[in-house]
Amino acid sequence: MKILIVKRDKLGDMIVTTPMLRVLREALPDAEIHLLAAEYNLWVVDGNECIDKRWSFGRARTGKKIHWRAALGQLKLYLDLKREKFDFAIAAGGEESHRALSRALHASAKRTVGYATDAKWRAKISDPLTPNNEEHESVRIARLMEPLGVSLPAVLPDPEFHPPAAGLAFADQWLASEKVAPRTFWVLGIGSRIPNHQPNTEQILRWAKWAKESRGLDTVFMWTPGAADHPLYPGDDAIAEPVLAAGMPYIHPFRGGLKEAIGLIWRANTSLFPNSGLMHFASTSPGGVLGLLANADVWDAKAQWKPIGSHARYVETRGSAHAFTDAEIFAQIDDLLRV
Repeated sequence: MKILIVKRDKLGDMIVTTPMLRVLREALPDAEIHLLAAEYNLWVVDGNECIDKRWSFGRARTGKKIHWRAALGQLKLYLDLKREKFDFAIAAGGEESHRALSRALHASAKRTVGYATDAKWRAKISDPLTPNNEEHESVRIARLMEPLGVSLPAVLPDPEFHPPAAGLAFADQWLASEKVAPRTFWVLGIGSRIPNHQPNTEQILRWAKWAKESRGLDTVFMWTPGAADHPLYPGDDAIAEPVLAAGMPYIHPFRGGLKEAIGLIWRANTSLFPNSGLMHFASTSPGGVLGLLANADVWDAKAQWKPIGSHARYVETRGSAHAFTDAEIFAQIDDLLRV
């Protein structure tokens, strides 16, 4: 059996797809599993032994601008995929995505599987499923295996990720320059596109002080540089600058790239992040993660997007992250430190 998995989502979405890949590989050990993903997120599955071949596509359009080289590359890609003669193409997302379904159909597999609620798409694909939005994204993705005769296990495997070697090497050099040893610090990150998901300056300072005074841990503090009103990449400088101004010697600010941040997360004792891609990366790290899930009265992030895995914990509030008490944060961090 030859299977194509189509992913066009963000980085965190790729992380929560890996449990399905593991189940699929173990259920169908002789199957040939291919993965099609965007160039910017394909690296997330570097080293994943469940995948036999990887395919990538570039961005063919930005707004009204067409990138002709990428568009021609996609045309060649679709021709190459058709030659593979897949038995199944799976649009592996937790809800209907017309772009993912379209890419899956371009492979001309014998059967195409995906979530489809629109009558147009239900008519186009051979195996349309209806998503259950009360289930976690990882579970919804794993359910897409059922048309292949693969049953959903009672408990999914943990998500999988192999950190880039360059990111780990950077982390070791950066920590040495800060005179901080691996496992003697935790990462406190606040990057999020939704301000209500972020702790405030006072919480950050209190949590960092507690970690140092009661657990002997320095804090590597991560945030997204820039102003909060940036239309594409809202920044966290308004929260971060007072933290830096406090001049606490046990708080080490980090404003680097994603892979470098991942390297530091891997060297940390544990981590804390709001609901974000880095939260899902950290859930696969040795020290695990505490995820902050806010605005539960508007959107139940716990049901759909909580961090998963044996080293993942979360707290949830109906309002802003400012409502989290120190006691509930400290209890969850202590639980992670005991793992």
